[in-house]
Amino acid sequence: MKLAILSTLIAAACAFAPTSPAARHVDTKLSAKDGRRQFVATAASAAFGIAGLSQPAFANRDYEGIAYLGGSNQVDINNANIRAYLKMPGMYPAVAAKVVSNGPYSSVGDVMNIPNLTGKEKDVLKKYEGRFVALKPSADFVVDRVNNGLYR
Repeated sequence: MKLAILSTLIAAACAFAPTSPAARHVDTKLSAKDGRRQFVATAASAAFGIAGLSQPAFANRDYEGIAYLGGSNQVDINNANIRAYLKMPGMYPAVAAKVVSNGPYSSVGDVMNIPNLTGKEKDVLKKYEGRFVALKPSADFVVDRVNNGLYR
């Protein structure tokens, strides 16, 4: 047993030893053959080439329905986050969860067709139906309707 351990240790030690003692010479000196003019020309052409390949980012910075995501009196039922319904007593969390989970809606009246709505929940929806709008669903906001990742 001791012999096996010893031979294993020797084999491991030999694995990390250099195989050939011949040293390679690596030259790290900088060469000034090309000169400054060649360097500037190469750098300028690379910079112009990269600038020519880049495209502008056409981000949707001014979403038309931003006011309906919870910052006004009306709420977009297709794009607003569940927390937009906090301002409406009786909506958050149960009724609001059903609204955001069962969208998108083509009209505001479609919220009354949500499956498993109780009579009390329908009354709450009718109470706030005038505050709802049904805009076209936007992929940027539909993703975060249930959980926008903002926590207190």
